[in-house]
Amino acid sequence: MNIFISGATGFIGRQLSLVLAEQGHTIHALSRRSNHPLLPLHQNIRVFLGDISDKNSLVTAMQGCEQAYHTAALAKMWTKDKQEFHEVNVTGTRNVMQAAKEAGVGKIVHTSSCGVLGPTIKYPMTEDDPRITGFPIHYERTKYLAELEVKEFVKQGMNAVIVSPSRVYGKGPVTDSNTVGKIVTAYLKGKWRVNPANGKQVSNYAYLDDVVHGHIAAMERGKTGHRYILGGEDVSFNAFFDTVKQISGVHHWLINVPQPAIKWYSWIEWLKTSVTGQPPFFLPEFADRLKYDQKYSSQKAIDQLGYRITPFTKGMQQMIHYYLEQHV
Repeated sequence: MNIFISGATGFIGRQLSLVLAEQGHTIHALSRRSNHPLLPLHQNIRVFLGDISDKNSLVTAMQGCEQAYHTAALAKMWTKDKQEFHEVNVTGTRNVMQAAKEAGVGKIVHTSSCGVLGPTIKYPMTEDDPRITGFPIHYERTKYLAELEVKEFVKQGMNAVIVSPSRVYGKGPVTDSNTVGKIVTAYLKGKWRVNPANGKQVSNYAYLDDVVHGHIAAMERGKTGHRYILGGEDVSFNAFFDTVKQISGVHHWLINVPQPAIKWYSWIEWLKTSVTGQPPFFLPEFADRLKYDQKYSSQKAIDQLGYRITPFTKGMQQMIHYYLEQHV
């Protein structure tokens, strides 16, 4: 089967391309560069030069494809031009959906984010729970708007499913979208010494292999117009770093920095960025996120898709051993 994948050089899209290619499918991988260092290499992967901002290149890449996975997104914390978030995440998604419609693609899986669901106060969020805060983070707001684009095409009769990964971790390149990998490798090198707030804030961590197979299951069994959370275990920062220390054998002293101090520092970073245009290390809207937990339930995906969750300790063990072997 011919399958189109946008974002084939990304953390999720790259692994998804390789898994589907290994299953015998022909992958139409969209890339802006033919020599991209993270482009997945396999005899069943065909590279199509293009961009999700260019609908014509999308239509060309999708010709003959029965399925499409839209994993491409601008997942950075900051860009000089904030409009870039909208152009990539919203307009880009509209272009992908329109191109798939014109190319006659049978079904589309759109990769969203649990960031759209937002933070939690007490219980894990489900697909049907209302968001409890606004959208101060550009990435989350534009991913929400991208979901609305997908739903509009569903209303027009297209077969599309939305999947929402939580904080994804696993074996793979350390990129801007692989925030867990950035933290873990920095810790292993002795460059990360901060345990945010009191370390009790909880986030949901999804193993990359689970998320990839969750995408494939959503394509096979996902119901049109539905959203599926592809998450993992809810883990506190304290438990996170304890796990890293235990598995790696690397023990660094971490400083618990209170949330107000982090917020104060984030304003200094914001001022530096405003004056110099240099990327910030942290921003105020992300400091505010530390007031809340980010707990999510994958029960719907488990029940309807057969989604499976790798235990956090097991997944981290595989990831850390990979980084140590690769000397990342």
